[in-house]
Amino acid sequence: MRIEGPRADALPTLKNNQIEPFLAEPIVVDELALSLAPRIVAMQDNRVLLSAGDRAYALGAPGRPLLEGPDRPKLFRVYRDPKPLIDPVTRELLGYEAPNVGQARLLTGESTTAGSGTFGRPEVLAVPATIQIVGDKREMYPGDRLAPEPPRPFLSYTPHAPDRPVDARVVSFYGDAVVYAGQNQIVTINRGTRDGIEIGHVLAVLKPGRTKVDSTSGVNVPMQLPDQRLGLLMVFRPFERVSYALLLQVTEGVGIGDLVTNPY
Repeated sequence: MRIEGPRADALPTLKNNQIEPFLAEPIVVDELALSLAPRIVAMQDNRVLLSAGDRAYALGAPGRPLLEGPDRPKLFRVYRDPKPLIDPVTRELLGYEAPNVGQARLLTGESTTAGSGTFGRPEVLAVPATIQIVGDKREMYPGDRLAPEPPRPFLSYTPHAPDRPVDARVVSFYGDAVVYAGQNQIVTINRGTRDGIEIGHVLAVLKPGRTKVDSTSGVNVPMQLPDQRLGLLMVFRPFERVSYALLLQVTEGVGIGDLVTNPY
């Protein structure tokens, strides 16, 4: 019988408590979904801000009213100030990160009523939907947008390497603005489900090697320094074009534009 300890290069596991709070946080929406998102337009009792227990009114985009129905969502996330996610290489817009500020339930859908418009002319007026705030992370106000509450993902984080080559970049950090991200911080990468990225994928993070000129021999020789490995990350929430990952075993700060590749 032979006893062998764990390998030093074994893929690390991901503890649920490290990313559990994040799963109720932002969603990623595309430009079309952003333009069609319903908005909070008014509040009851002349309130200035909304918190849990308050009621408010919301309108859908033109031609897309916020309605009730058996196949329509009843629970929504409230978000504000969506942040564009830009590919650091192609400068392509990958989507919008929509921070979650609360949760609302649809009580009654939109309708219309006859009324008097400009100069007393008859006009069809929109009657906004009524929503109730059922959870708050921050206070809400008119202009905040609604998105259907996404289904709860099945929490199974089995670490494994991708079965195809990955060539990705770090797009952004989640949370407070920092110059570099460190251990146990969450980053966004510019690859998602359309690129074969899965929950549990473990990837290496590298600092791109700089170009320098060697002049030690008296002759200037251009050269490319090797990429420098910074550590590992594990994907826990992939969207179509971007994925969120937790930084693991990071030895140096990770920056926007750093390389993300297969582990080695």
